[in-house]
Amino acid sequence: MKSLLRLLPLMALAVVVLGLVAPAAGQDMMSLASPDCDYGGEFKSIAATDAATVVMTLCFPDPAFPSKVAFSAFGIEPSEYLQSTGGTGDLLEHPIGTGPWMLDRWDHGNEIDYVRNDSYWGDKAKEANLVFRWNSEAAARLTELQAGTVDGIDNPAPGDFDVIKNDSSLALFPRAALNVFYLGLNNWFKPFDDANVRQAIEYGIDRQRIVDNFYPAGSSVADQFMPTVLFGYTSESTRYPYDPDKAKQMLAAAAAADGFTLPLSEVTDKDGNTMPLTLSYRDVVRGYLPQPGVVAQDLQAQLADLGINVQLNVEESGTFLDDASKGALPFFMLGWGADYPDATNFLDAHFGTGANDSFGTKFDDLTAILHQAATISDQNQRYQLYIQANNLVRDEVPMIPIAHGGNADAFKASIIGAHSSPLGNENFGLMEDPADDNIVWMQNAEPISLYCGSETDGETLRACEQTTESLLAYEVGGTNVIPALAESYEANADATEWTFHLRQGVKFHDGSDLDANDVVQSYVMQWDASSPLHVGRSGTSFDYFTIMFTQFLNAPPAASS
Repeated sequence: MKSLLRLLPLMALAVVVLGLVAPAAGQDMMSLASPDCDYGGEFKSIAATDAATVVMTLCFPDPAFPSKVAFSAFGIEPSEYLQSTGGTGDLLEHPIGTGPWMLDRWDHGNEIDYVRNDSYWGDKAKEANLVFRWNSEAAARLTELQAGTVDGIDNPAPGDFDVIKNDSSLALFPRAALNVFYLGLNNWFKPFDDANVRQAIEYGIDRQRIVDNFYPAGSSVADQFMPTVLFGYTSESTRYPYDPDKAKQMLAAAAAADGFTLPLSEVTDKDGNTMPLTLSYRDVVRGYLPQPGVVAQDLQAQLADLGINVQLNVEESGTFLDDASKGALPFFMLGWGADYPDATNFLDAHFGTGANDSFGTKFDDLTAILHQAATISDQNQRYQLYIQANNLVRDEVPMIPIAHGGNADAFKASIIGAHSSPLGNENFGLMEDPADDNIVWMQNAEPISLYCGSETDGETLRACEQTTESLLAYEVGGTNVIPALAESYEANADATEWTFHLRQGVKFHDGSDLDANDVVQSYVMQWDASSPLHVGRSGTSFDYFTIMFTQFLNAPPAASS
């Protein structure tokens, strides 16, 4: 697995340019184009050239483009439905996709019920029904699995791995640790605007202690942001070692130079407001963070030993992600799991031009190197650039990587077709319960919405994947890209023009036919910030679009920092 993922080459792709055209009645084809590439984004144009063909033209080559197109944030829904929702409202609650499952009902706070799509273009689901339930407590999830009230659970607690292995009625399916847990610092808050302060904090965090005490087998200390098994991890780059004495010395020197007082218990935001120093997190289990509460308490204690007193601040999952994204949190605990196996999914997503404001002001030297590495196909050249990038991430310290978390799914041993996925996108349509006509899945938290264009939460993405599909997909249990709604695609010689040929005979859950306008509308509402459909759950927060494609078209001026 390690050698496969490290060496996996990602194809480069490409697309064509048309003018700005509004959708019209009948078979008129939709397209949108930027006058030039000066706006800073990846797309030059997206066009439906006929009912079954979509052409995407890029401003620069992108070796990870097919893997991005396969991602669930770019699921396709009917253009007429998208327009009728205004880009929010019903769109968030009632997805109309092409997937193997159709939404039956969302009983908020309890469960989501899906029914089999008997008109599905591919292999139909084995069972008639799929149920999503959730519980934030790992012990409670395991109890339900042992009782047989659910068929599978996500993220068993670290101490329960052996319990499951030793129970013949259960089966454990480990995942590769394609993730990272980190302590985030936002440089909009003084004194975290001082790199010496950020470096001192890294010297003072005992990451090994956290992994040893709170993580399951298969986990490891993170010596850089990139997981070791993915391309973009560079063994030449290492983090600062644990040295609490050096940390205290550096903090004392920074306090004398910057004029703040130790122990540090307050910070000043970019508007000059003073506030208590908080360590924010959500009490939601993730593969990268199996025990959020106790890890938060351990970090609180470690920081106190350095002379930094933080108050723990637990936020609701959606609120927390929104606050982190807009740069409202001075200290926060977050992580990332692989969406596709390339450095751009980790480094560019967090530190590149299109990243959100979680860490405050971006570092121009780092964004420039990341952009260069993302736009060339030669893996040797890219690797040398990622050595520089990983060293800059180390020195700038926008965050402190702590762990790559081993994690797993668990199922009843009787479930046929049970499996785990390194990307967390298990295919429940392949699973069969010989004793029942449904699959009941229990995950860590309730989805935030069912429109994943404007979401970044893992539980939410998994729920969306049951109903909506993208042009491409990932193989079951793996990371290779395979055809989905596009049955084939090709790129031009310089990998800047990508042509996607849609699968024929695909119907949406409302009975309408998939065509190229649906694809264009699904993309354009995310790409064009001036579109009346560019709304989503929380305004213009389409984080994955800018994470993967750098910038919105017609984006409003950036707020001053």
